[in-house]
Amino acid sequence: MDITKYVNRSVEMIYEDQKGNFTQRPVKVIAVNDNTVSAYDLTKHAPRSLHVDRILACRPLPAQGRGIS
Repeated sequence: MDITKYVNRSVEMIYEDQKGNFTQRPVKVIAVNDNTVSAYDLTKHAPRSLHVDRILACRPLPAQGRGIS
């Protein structure tokens, strides 16, 4: 999965942690280096470091303030 296309974008991500627990969370992707994604968790308001191989799905979140008028 090519996560680099989401750098500086907010996405909804499904992730499997080290213990095999699945989480679905909105994050802002900050950077992608080797096998690690640096992100900011928009729900917990905290930075996260995620392993690329544990990201199961990722989709962009709708842009804020772009309502149809």
